[in-house]
Amino acid sequence: MTPMRRDAVYDHRAQQSALPVLVHYDDGGTAESLLVLTPDQVELYAIQFERLISQREQAQGNAA
Repeated sequence: MTPMRRDAVYDHRAQQSALPVLVHYDDGGTAESLLVLTPDQVELYAIQFERLISQREQAQGNAA
């Protein structure tokens, strides 16, 4: 599964976010779908992505 280059959306009534993704099958086929996340999951992944971005920036600084 890979994220698609489309905006994620938040549904305030359902209190969920949806991220468009492309699902990859073993036979080479693909299908568009949505990854639905709760607010807690969005916060958890935001923290994890912030750490990944920081680690990448540090690695780039060390390589220069």
